[in-house]
Amino acid sequence: MNRDAQLRTYEKIEEKIRELPWYVAEFIQKKMRTMSPATLLNYCHDYLIFFDWLVAEGFWTGHRRDVPLETLEKLTVPQIEDFLSYLQFRLDNTPLTVNRKISALKSLFHYLQNIAETDDLEPYLTRNVMAKIELNAVKEDQETIAQKMAGKILWHEEYEQFRRFVAHDYGVLVKDNKKLFNFYQRNRERDTAIISLILGSGLRLSEVVGLDIDDLDLKKFSARVIRKGNKEQYVFFSEQALLDLKEYLAVRKQKYQLDDKTRALFVSSPMGPKGASRRMTPRAVEKMVEKYAKAFGKPALSVHKLRHSFATRYHAENNDVPKLRRQLGHASIQTTMIYTHLTNDELKKAVDKMDQNKIL
Repeated sequence: MNRDAQLRTYEKIEEKIRELPWYVAEFIQKKMRTMSPATLLNYCHDYLIFFDWLVAEGFWTGHRRDVPLETLEKLTVPQIEDFLSYLQFRLDNTPLTVNRKISALKSLFHYLQNIAETDDLEPYLTRNVMAKIELNAVKEDQETIAQKMAGKILWHEEYEQFRRFVAHDYGVLVKDNKKLFNFYQRNRERDTAIISLILGSGLRLSEVVGLDIDDLDLKKFSARVIRKGNKEQYVFFSEQALLDLKEYLAVRKQKYQLDDKTRALFVSSPMGPKGASRRMTPRAVEKMVEKYAKAFGKPALSVHKLRHSFATRYHAENNDVPKLRRQLGHASIQTTMIYTHLTNDELKKAVDKMDQNKIL
């Protein structure tokens, strides 16, 4: 996430915490030094849901931002379990999403009980109900995760087929729909460059939309990105991605009516008579990928699945987990090991081939 995007996220955080109790705002502000702005914004959303629920259930009469600490201290385990049921069955949250919200609340309650102090050196909370709540048991082994992922990514010749579909074949498919065709023609080079870059580097969605023109080094086939934890890293991309980026850069300024001050790499089309181009949002990129994936016949394909596709292909061709870990920006090598399970079929073929050679 580049500095402009970070500032916009911090502005959203400041907007959200004005709607939350003072002690939540204090917690968020303390965490700004150690947690990413994206994570803190997610925390804010989770806390808004929780405090709205407290008001709706009658634990407090008034505005959510006025909920006192005493209300939190009196909550019981069954009441928190009711909230978790509300998340799962009323809001249709998955067990993993519920776990994320539990973790957010655990962090807040831990701060209120063990870190924050009044002027009299007393903790804000003496009783922490969230310490008694366990996360949902949803962890799966890597083999299971890999097999679930396998049907939702690109394999073998599908990499180039999908890239070519975005670069050319989609236009043939919608040529009789003037509105769709004109929109496609306007953004064809940009969309191809985004798809090609993800397939050729494994960049995360936030890293792609955060790229500036100055972050690219076309001679070294690399891009400067800010990874999780605000760590700067130079990530390599493929030769095909380079070619598609160059084609996009050749038309970027004219097609999107940009001045020299616009440094965002991927921008949206200007809308309306006074519309201005601006950096593409993560949701805009997600919708773009969803559109092409559905038309291509793989509706489950997403931005994250394109990243998985790159990682699977890289491991199959190079079998170098440490380098793949660095390329993907994984904090733990165990996360990267998932791709060794995805390519088990390739390993089986290699073993079968050895057996055949031995028979011959």
